[in-house]
Amino acid sequence: MAGKFSLVQPDPFEYELFDGDPDHLVTVVATSNQRTPWIDPAVVKLRHRIGRGAFGETWLATYHRSTVDYDDYHEVAVKMLHPVKEDHMKVLLDKLGDLFSKCEGVEGVCLLQGISVISGKICIIMKFYEGSIGDKMARLKGGKLSLSNVFRYVVDLSQGISELHSKGNLVLNLRPVNFLLNESNQAVLGDVGIPYLLLGIPLPSSNLVRRLGVPNYMAPEQWQPEVRGPISFETDSWGFACSIVEMLTGVQPWSGRSVEEIYDAVVKKQEKPRIPSGLPPPVENVLHGCFEYDFRCRPLMTDILRVFKSWQNAINIDEGWTDLGSRMIVERTDGYTGRFLSKDDLQVGDMVRSRKLPNSRKPEIMDIPEGTVVGLEHNSERDGFVMVRLHGIHDPLRVHVTSLERVTFGLAAGDWVRLKEEDKKHSPVGILHSIHRNGSVAVGFIGLETLWKGKSSELQMAESYHVGQFVRLKANVLSPRFEWPRKGGGVWATGRICWVLPNGCLMVKFPGRLSFREQFSCFLADPAEVEMVSFSTCPDIVEIYEHLEDFHWAVRPLLIALGLFTAMKVGLSVGRKIRGSEVKEENSSVKIPTGGQHIDHKIASNPASGKHPFWGKG
Repeated sequence: MAGKFSLVQPDPFEYELFDGDPDHLVTVVATSNQRTPWIDPAVVKLRHRIGRGAFGETWLATYHRSTVDYDDYHEVAVKMLHPVKEDHMKVLLDKLGDLFSKCEGVEGVCLLQGISVISGKICIIMKFYEGSIGDKMARLKGGKLSLSNVFRYVVDLSQGISELHSKGNLVLNLRPVNFLLNESNQAVLGDVGIPYLLLGIPLPSSNLVRRLGVPNYMAPEQWQPEVRGPISFETDSWGFACSIVEMLTGVQPWSGRSVEEIYDAVVKKQEKPRIPSGLPPPVENVLHGCFEYDFRCRPLMTDILRVFKSWQNAINIDEGWTDLGSRMIVERTDGYTGRFLSKDDLQVGDMVRSRKLPNSRKPEIMDIPEGTVVGLEHNSERDGFVMVRLHGIHDPLRVHVTSLERVTFGLAAGDWVRLKEEDKKHSPVGILHSIHRNGSVAVGFIGLETLWKGKSSELQMAESYHVGQFVRLKANVLSPRFEWPRKGGGVWATGRICWVLPNGCLMVKFPGRLSFREQFSCFLADPAEVEMVSFSTCPDIVEIYEHLEDFHWAVRPLLIALGLFTAMKVGLSVGRKIRGSEVKEENSSVKIPTGGQHIDHKIASNPASGKHPFWGKG
């Protein structure tokens, strides 16, 4: 029956696609392979628009559900997405069908009722909520919520987001206006991941710009996920932390800045939103972790939930807090954070080795080259010690979990890997993000917006790159993925790696080139297209000198000045020696008589000469 809410396979439906000219409507037939709660557009009557965002509009509507016994009219909210191309309509419908099945019964997420196509646009029909946290903040003086309300709402929302993450869905649009309030003043998630659904679906016009979120809440990898990504569950941690800071302060992150200024601050300058003081140390610590530039070092949503839930009862009526003795995750100075280390859960029987230091160019002495976990001493916060048995040693060693990494099929998270069968759509070299005990892996590759999923048997170890190494494009690379400068003579320039992104993309600076333009201070490189450069790889003295110039642009003028100074010094020294030898020769050619009377006698005997013998002849 038309309008009846059901989870049965819908028949093919027709709708009129509006494409600029209202007098020429195109009838399109679309079907979905998923079990989708289809709602006939004839039973949904739009009343007025109540919101507009980057991904569509929200309308208040009346939904008419009719049976033999009764007619039911009730208010609903209709999220009307921006138009998509006709040939991608079915793909989006299938994604929505999968989303509906995942959201069914999830607490902390808005109640979805069905989908429809109205005026050629896909619509998500959901329960109508009277207001949002953003609306509530707008009515308060100063725009900020009480500390107790913030903690309560964060616990409500993080539970829903965590459950969505467990089903493989990202939200990417976490902000106070999307945090709805139900009749019990509980916070529910109003956006279930529209930006994530739209991944891979092109815009109807090339003049339009699509972003994976709202700029004020976007993580660095959201701006260019195929280059600086990929996006992952920790991407939502950044946006959620921005919302938490806004609820605490009443000020939107990066308020008053343009999109370009936010991009420069977050992506290029690696700036972070300011976190208010006075929070419990573990809460402040987890918020700082959410703003790590490398998303692998950010906490998961379950970590945020655990911290806020454990401190929720410590908030006093007067908005103070009581120290409950909770343990902070201490930041380490060796390049890893406690949050990153805590994601590597160990079990009895796991093969482990000493954790390699990041950005290390020299092989470290492995305290535990390879061992087997035979006992656990974990506490409730996934921290503690494990007992590791080593080959040739009878008694197992007691080792802290943060100093170990799990090795499965010869691979560990953080390893550089290469696909055995290359795909031209993306780089063949990337960084391993996770490997499960069954051999399934997740890898970040340049060119992919999300993590690549596959089997460990499809990978092989690749050469690793670290901050501080010098690299240049290979000679056989004629058309690189990213722009790269050249030296005189047309050869590729050599630069130093200043940052390694989670997908293996190298950020390279060229200290050997003097540049006054900021946009040319840093370049990107595909690790599959570069080769390492060091003094040991230089075959002759000329290339050694050229590599010396790569360290700083001042090397050449300094050597020139030193050469000129040396030449002048040598010239002056040689000149002094030449003048000294000439004077010595003159002195040796002149004989001074010792008898004064004899000279006087000669002069007296020859007065006509009129010359002293030393004056020469006239």
